[in-house]
Amino acid sequence: MLNDAWIDFIAGWCSGGAAVIACQPVDTVLTRMQAGATILQTATATTSGAATAAGSGGNLNIVLRPTNIAKDLLTQAGIRSLWRGSSAMIGAVPMQNALLMSGYGFGKRWCEDRNLTKNHVYLGCFVGGCTGGVFQSFLMSPVELIKVTQQVVGKNAAAATSSVARGLFTTSSSGAWKGLGATLLRDGIPHGVWFASYEYAKTELEERRHLGEASGSGNSGGSDNVMIPLVSGAFAAAVAWGVGYPFDLIKTRIQAGGTQGIVGTAKELVQEAGGRPIAGLYRGFGLKLLRAVPASAIGFTVYEFVKDQIAG
Repeated sequence: MLNDAWIDFIAGWCSGGAAVIACQPVDTVLTRMQAGATILQTATATTSGAATAAGSGGNLNIVLRPTNIAKDLLTQAGIRSLWRGSSAMIGAVPMQNALLMSGYGFGKRWCEDRNLTKNHVYLGCFVGGCTGGVFQSFLMSPVELIKVTQQVVGKNAAAATSSVARGLFTTSSSGAWKGLGATLLRDGIPHGVWFASYEYAKTELEERRHLGEASGSGNSGGSDNVMIPLVSGAFAAAVAWGVGYPFDLIKTRIQAGGTQGIVGTAKELVQEAGGRPIAGLYRGFGLKLLRAVPASAIGFTVYEFVKDQIAG
């Protein structure tokens, strides 16, 4: 019989793989949209109006439309281009999710074993999520650099992996750890928020289901076992990305070829949006939710299903 830590690890692995396969096309379009000016600087030609630049003195006024980006990718490289970077992510995201789910499960069990209140359980989930988020950043930062290199620059998997691997043992700004600072900011506290939000929504929905069953008006069938993690996962993704999205945007811009640090990149994004901080730092947020909400819903649903199947 596997112990709880291994169950969390295996279930998290499965949930990560399922989420990547289902949502990678949206991630590819989003990454190119986030890269913004870098695409214009590295592209050999601008096609189909996916990106336009205007201005003088090196200042760019960037217009990036998801539909046009997707259309250009399909025209230039076919449908497989929408899964660029998926090989790196399929290899790493299951491990990432396994680490995150292990942290979440440990924090939750630690509080429950001590019969603490549900508010303390939320705190345990938050701390476990933050801890797991920080640890997995050191795995995911180089992996996401490989993914961004494939999605934005257009290198194949072997070339992108080789390029990043050569920089693993250097501290150069162009090495494998490029964007690590922004990755830590994106994956630390926001992952704590993600798991605490999931546990909150799941607890509330389960309490409502139990009240409905007690009154005879609830559904005690298996559909709630699917709907509760689906809805809770979707809710958690929306809340967590509301906190962490600016750092994801900054990380992508840095990894796609940006020369500024975190603060400098943030200033560039705000300047490109005409001095509007929200518009600049949340560019592409809707598209991120289009990917993250179903990915989180699928991920938590697969996690809960696999966990129940293993635990029996």
